[in-house]
Order: sequence, then C-alpha cells, then structure tokens
Amino acid sequence: MVTIFIPREQRPGETRVAATPESVRRMVKQGLEVMVERGAGTAAFYPDSGYEAAGGRLVDDAAAGWSTADAVFKVNAPEPGEGAGQRPGSLLVAFLAPYQNLDLVRRLADGGISSIAMELIPRITRAQSMDALSSQASIAGYKAVLIAAGRLGKYFPLLMTAAGTIPPARVVVMGAGVAGLQAIATARRLGAVVEVSDVRAVVKEQVESLGGKFIELPEMPSGEGSGGYAKEMGEEFLRRQRAIVKERIAASDVVITTALVPGRRAPVLVTADMVEGMRAGSIIVDLAVEQGGNCELSRPNEEVVHQGVLILGPSNLPGTLPHDASNLYARNVLTLFQTLCKKDGGIVIDTADEVIAGSLLTHGGKVHHGPTAALLEVPA
Repeated sequence: MVTIFIPREQRPGETRVAATPESVRRMVKQGLEVMVERGAGTAAFYPDSGYEAAGGRLVDDAAAGWSTADAVFKVNAPEPGEGAGQRPGSLLVAFLAPYQNLDLVRRLADGGISSIAMELIPRITRAQSMDALSSQASIAGYKAVLIAAGRLGKYFPLLMTAAGTIPPARVVVMGAGVAGLQAIATARRLGAVVEVSDVRAVVKEQVESLGGKFIELPEMPSGEGSGGYAKEMGEEFLRRQRAIVKERIAASDVVITTALVPGRRAPVLVTADMVEGMRAGSIIVDLAVEQGGNCELSRPNEEVVHQGVLILGPSNLPGTLPHDASNLYARNVLTLFQTLCKKDGGIVIDTADEVIAGSLLTHGGKVHHGPTAALLEVPA
C-alpha cells in the first residue's frame, strides 16, 4: 500500500496545507494510506478531526512520517533541516522554487529522491486541473485588489451623490497573466477604470473581454514565451515600455504589478522616477516581489512610503485565504498524483509523459530539469 505523508508547513507565516479532508477522503478511497501531521490544517481551518473522519491517520512525529512515506505532499520547499530523513526512492511534491533552492535540489538528487515542482507544471490543456501556479495566482490577483481598495483613501466606483459626482478610481495592472486577469476582473467589479500593460499583444482580447483597456506598446518582437508565459524582453523594449506606461501610472490611483518570467529576476517595470510622478495617496501592490519585484522600491513583506506613495510587497497572498487556497492546491496535487499512482498500488514516474517530463525536478539520483541542471553545472 502506498503511504502519503502531509506535514505541517514550517515556513514562517505559511497558513496553507497540501491536503484537505476532501482530498484525503479521495486518496483513502483509492486504497492509499494517508498520514497527516497533527495540526497540519489548523491554520487553514481544517481541524484534525476532519482528517480523521476522512480516514487519515494523525501522527505527532513528523520525522517518522518523512522517513516512512512513499510520497510527501507539501506547499513549500522543505525548510533547512526539514525532511532530512526522507528515504531514497520516495517522492516529494511541492512548490520547490528550484532557482532559489539549488542546495535543496542537490540534496534531493544526491539522496535519490524523486521530486516534482508544482510551479513547473506545463500550461497545456491536459494539465489545467494540475496547474497550481495558476490556482494560487488567481487568488493573489483577487486579494491584491481588495488590499488596494481597503488602503486607498477614496472610492473605487463612480458615485453620483447629492453633494456631487465622485469619479471612479483608476487602476493600472501590469502583466495580464492569471493574477493580472483576476486583478482586472476584481477591480472592474468594484467599479474602477482599469488599464493594462503586457508585452504579449495576444492577451489584448482577454483584457478587453474583462472590461479593461489595453495599453498599446511599441512594435517589437512578440513577448509570447513558452507555456503561455511572457518571455524576457530586451532593455530597449523595456525603456520604451516604461516611457509609455509612465504617463498612465502618473494618472492612476492604484498600480498592481504581476509580471514574472520563469527562472529569471522579475523585470523592473515601475522605476523610482515613475513612483515620484504618482499622486500622494496612490498605492502600488507588487506581486512579483519574491523574484525581485516589478517596482524598484518594493521590499518583500514591507510597506514602503515614497513621497506619499504606499508600496506594498506581499509575498504570500494565497496564504491570506488559506481555506480556499489549500482546497484548490490539494486538488491540483491529487490530480497530478493520480497520473503517477497505478492500479497495482505502485508509483511510476513516466518521463515520457509530457506533464511529468516538464515538472520532474530530480529523479534516479540526477537533476532531471534541464535549466536547473545548467545552473548546478551538472548533466540533466
């Protein structure tokens, strides 16, 4: 019988969990044994009693779970010292941030542990139900707008009152990926006027379908990268983009930045000079802060006030809605695992499978993911 272990997240401030009573019930029904560290779901409002009722087995000793399980499901990469006893041949599934955790990748490979990085799931039709990056980014885009609306010193919608008309807030969203599109939709529902900047002209139709206005950028080579992501653009394009967007930002009340390039530092889209051109009381929410930030002045998990402009750099907005974020993530992980767990009860890593090939980080004592192997200067 395949054994799954769900540990309590050790990253400071993390409230999500990699399995819910719903997903545990489905795993048990499939004939899997599920161990859940006591208190693993408490911060996400999933009590231990729910896991027990679903057929899970509560354990107090996390080390025993790591050392005996065939597969470990987590939200974040193991913290230093966590999971050191994971046995060779077992599987780890989590957001592993390989570009930032090269020592961890090396340890997993040297330890003979197979690992799947959830952020590497390819954005193809068959993998949509496994795409944890998208499910969590959607939450981040939604919550970013709510935070901005709560901190902004004015209304979002147009209001016509006996005392006169109040104009709607103006929001600029930079990056029309999953987080950006959700931010557009949420800001429009709140009544704001929304303008959107993205290097991919192909997203213009999506932006306009949500009620946003697409900011036309200079004619340059396509910014469409592989897997539905934006690709890194040259400095000349970024310079011209900033010049066009600067005017829109200066007239805005809220700027939400979401632009990321996989495996690279986030592009700087909002410079200090652009911030200084904004009105006092304006707000910037930088969702790319963990990869360096789209705003030159943002700092991870800090509030920066620069010439009256409030700059927020929240690094884990999905963790502020842990119940639903965990529910979505748990379903993503379970759907992925079902492609690995065979009817005879074993786990089979099929490297010919497009989804597995794209997201497999380490396997068989080697680094399977090519770009990460290149960073480690080892053969993939």
